[in-house]
Amino acid sequence: MKRLLLCVIAVAFPVICTAEQQVQTKDVPSAASREALEVFLRNYLARPPLEPDPTTEYAAAVVALNNDKDKEVIVYVSGAYWCGTGGCHTLVLREEGASYEVVADITITRPPIRVLSSMSHGWHDIGVWVQGGGIQPGHEGSFDGHQYPSNPSALPARPLRGYVSGDVAIPRTDSGAPLYK
Repeated sequence: MKRLLLCVIAVAFPVICTAEQQVQTKDVPSAASREALEVFLRNYLARPPLEPDPTTEYAAAVVALNNDKDKEVIVYVSGAYWCGTGGCHTLVLREEGASYEVVADITITRPPIRVLSSMSHGWHDIGVWVQGGGIQPGHEGSFDGHQYPSNPSALPARPLRGYVSGDVAIPRTDSGAPLYK
């Protein structure tokens, strides 16, 4: 039997993650920002040797992950190329001029994707669901000052215990928008 687990990219102290509890009032990209985001995603996701996947969809939330004035974008990417038994890809992006820089490309994730109250190296930790593939209950990793871990179920991740507080950036019910229209 598959169990739905919440793995957290977290730090500070071990915690057990709970079901989706709070819904954050999130910003969604404006039309101009959404256009720039889609251009970035099309280029980033079609990098060689990959070709564009017409089934690709994305859900995005503009959030404040660190203490600077700029906001970051969390993007949940789904589609034939981006998902496996454990989940799909989640990107954490920060604006870089008229485009974006990838802070993290996290595999095997599922919504809800949460911005947690805990922080590491000045950035909020991120909680993601992971399911399938024999994954054991919750794990934690931390922002290392440059990026978030790419796999929430592999080292340096650790088992979680306790309660995690935070807000939902991308809810379980967010169906996403097609990237290639």
